[in-house]
Amino acid sequence: MALIVQKYGGTSVGTVERIQEVAKKLIKHQQQGDSLVVVLSAMSGETNRLLALANELNDQPRGRELDVLLSTGEQVTIALLCMALEQHGIHATSYTGSQVKILTDNTHNKARIMEIDDNKIRAGLKKGHIVVVAGFQGCDEHGNITTLGRGGSDTTAVAIAAALKADECQIYTDVDGVYTTDPRVVEDARRLDKITFEEMLEMASLGAKVLQIRAVEFASKYNVPLRVLSSFKEGGGTLITAEETKMEQALISGIAFNRDEAKLTILGVPDHPGIASKILGPIAKQNIEVDMIIQNTGHDGTTDFTFTVHRNDYQDSLKILQKIAKELEAREVTGDEKIAKISIVGVGMRSHAGIASTMFKTLADESINISMISTSEIKISVVVDEKYLELGVRSLHKAFELSEVK
Repeated sequence: MALIVQKYGGTSVGTVERIQEVAKKLIKHQQQGDSLVVVLSAMSGETNRLLALANELNDQPRGRELDVLLSTGEQVTIALLCMALEQHGIHATSYTGSQVKILTDNTHNKARIMEIDDNKIRAGLKKGHIVVVAGFQGCDEHGNITTLGRGGSDTTAVAIAAALKADECQIYTDVDGVYTTDPRVVEDARRLDKITFEEMLEMASLGAKVLQIRAVEFASKYNVPLRVLSSFKEGGGTLITAEETKMEQALISGIAFNRDEAKLTILGVPDHPGIASKILGPIAKQNIEVDMIIQNTGHDGTTDFTFTVHRNDYQDSLKILQKIAKELEAREVTGDEKIAKISIVGVGMRSHAGIASTMFKTLADESINISMISTSEIKISVVVDEKYLELGVRSLHKAFELSEVK
């Protein structure tokens, strides 16, 4: 008998009919002898609806009150699912994050889980109940409701699975697994049967939207086998697990990309120790995350400093950089919002030379210019003009033979 934690996203519980389908799926699992804990998101679109209501009344609502409001979405779905299960004679008990209790820090709207009291869950399982828990939420040490940020239900599910030492954490969503790249860009993208935590972390951080990165971090830290499955069709999905050294690794597992990038350059900065800190310090103070960084030193005692940020942070970053340029007597500040990042990811890269040259030659053959490069043990990222993004992804997908075998 397996102990399984299942999470269903907003599209999976978007209507009463969908909730009934989830109930049938759970009953089937229970009949097979599995013990089940179910974590639910709010109905699709509900969180956005609640945010819109809040903004009608207050364009900057206080974090605490916003969390009280947003947490109600999951409260609806957990109660409805239990009602659906009880209609079929199945004992089910619902719990909010506060009732479980999922203890978080006190950072409203993006709290982090500190501890989970699993006593109520275990007691319910011992009675043979299906235990249904609200995702995305918890409470701080003072009892205030907190939420975990977008995609936080994934993190809730993995954290509960870790606390219970579950056999597997299954994430049901509107896709049937992790693909070699986005099938909307490459039609013959292939679903992966298995991928390592390390690869999934890279792909999630580089733009793949299948899982919240914090959920993958949690699963990796506590070695929780994580499986991505579709709510809408049968299949084995993709298992995300620790690297198996005996497993024959493909050179490249997938290609991730991100359109939401912007690039800024400060030209002719005096080249002396501490200059990077003077440039990036004020950016960091505004809670703007910097991604890729390149510094080129000239022969005239100056340096050019380039970095990328999320496109939403471009205008704020540009203003800060222009102010810094005046203070440092730099020559010029330039920027570009029309860029994109393409990344190849694979643990097989560790033991194979020539991956980078294949990537660069493939892009060059398509006349795609690379403006920035970043590497790690298992990934290579490049920045290109946004208009070449899809061509670049398709070309690399073909070059590394990632497509479905016909």
